[in-house]
Amino acid sequence: MSLNPMYITFALYIVAVLGIGVAAYMATRNFGDYILGGRRLGGFVTAMAAGASDMSGWLLMGLPGAIYAAGLVEAWIAIGLTIGAYFNWLLVSGRLRIQTEFNNNALTLPEYFAARFGEYGKLLKVASAAIILLFFTLYSASGVVAGARLFQLLFEIDYGTAIWLGAGATIIYTFIGGFLAVSWSDSLQASLMFFALIFTPIAVYLSLGGSAEVSAAFAAASAAKNVDFSSFWPTGTSFVAVVSAAAWGLGYFGQPHILARFMAAENVKTLVKARRISMTWMILCLAGAVLVGYYGIAYFQGHPEHVDQLQGNSERVFMVLSTILFNPWIAGIILSAILAAVMSTLSAQLLVCSSALTEDFYKGFFRPNASQAELVWLGRLMVLAIALLAIWIAQDPESKVLGLVSYAWAGFGAAFGPVVIFSVFWKRTTALGALLGMVAGAVVVVTWKGDLYEIVPGFIACSVVLVIVSLLTKVPAAVEKRFDEAEAEYQRQANA
Repeated sequence: MSLNPMYITFALYIVAVLGIGVAAYMATRNFGDYILGGRRLGGFVTAMAAGASDMSGWLLMGLPGAIYAAGLVEAWIAIGLTIGAYFNWLLVSGRLRIQTEFNNNALTLPEYFAARFGEYGKLLKVASAAIILLFFTLYSASGVVAGARLFQLLFEIDYGTAIWLGAGATIIYTFIGGFLAVSWSDSLQASLMFFALIFTPIAVYLSLGGSAEVSAAFAAASAAKNVDFSSFWPTGTSFVAVVSAAAWGLGYFGQPHILARFMAAENVKTLVKARRISMTWMILCLAGAVLVGYYGIAYFQGHPEHVDQLQGNSERVFMVLSTILFNPWIAGIILSAILAAVMSTLSAQLLVCSSALTEDFYKGFFRPNASQAELVWLGRLMVLAIALLAIWIAQDPESKVLGLVSYAWAGFGAAFGPVVIFSVFWKRTTALGALLGMVAGAVVVVTWKGDLYEIVPGFIACSVVLVIVSLLTKVPAAVEKRFDEAEAEYQRQANA
């Protein structure tokens, strides 16, 4: 393995991220800093942190791979995600930021549920923390798989070794620096992802020679595989398939690692600025990812000599195109963007799992008077434990990044999404309604076997159970009073 510019740029990126981890370590004074950064993130960092922690390796591997395999019909995923993210920022972010502060200054989603609904606190904590650990372990495994694929391609090593290299840097800087390290580094990582997703599709298009050549290549590819790659609704595509793809947008309302960014913002005005930045970044990045897969169809149709580099795995399309079309220095930067996408999301997920185990189990049930230093170090150990479990799950080299992400995304969206929405809009939501709705959503996702994406029936089940049970039970007067006070403060800040 000879030293080349790709290795140098890759190494510089990893050193920069680890340096951020050390700086964050110096700024971490207590467990609140480790988990939420002391609620002092500004608009730009909040926007970049939310975007980068959301768009994991699936953005540069899973989504382009899906487009490359099936065509623009898979772009409904990007359309649904854009709509869902916008309404999550617009309707939920500010209210959740204020509600968590008014409800015991909650640092985690389980702690917020317990404080917000006032009853069944321990059961709500246990149920929500268990759901987080179940689905985030799978979600984290998707990041490990994506990182391993990248290191496997770049360094030409076996999958088993690549797993440890891909996950190692993320584990180290999350272990050391916690939320501040994750959020600060997300600004760098989001910028890298943006650069890669803007320039790569342009380079692919230019390499094809122009619009006439692109059209001819698509016509040949469609004829060869009998698939209309250029249609958003090709012949034979069912309504259920399109709804399933667009329904990814429902997942945004229940993703703990994204909601944590809202909770950590400085104030409501900060979130308005962050929404504008984040949505612009997201739309451009999703469009870039779709175009990479789309133009990749035409490129490999016209250059069949490179098809073998995909090794039969469509999720390698972005990586292979980057190494073919760019000189090694630029390719190193672009491939660093894939690692950035993996690291940003994996680190956020590890931190949420750590907080669930430390704050909601350990402190909540075993050591309520634990010191801040004890909680910080236990949090670090839990990051390591969850990471090792995710690595174990990711051992299968045939694992698909998008498949792992879609299942975990559905689990959180169905179990937590309706509970979060109702918790910030409907003061009549009761603890029992939230608890049973959450469980119903998770159970439906796990047991659903139909063609429809499981997030849809799971989201509906959670909502219906929550509303019916809430109407049949009573809300403590103190809970309603606190809700009204929080809503009044939200309106004051929003209109200031």
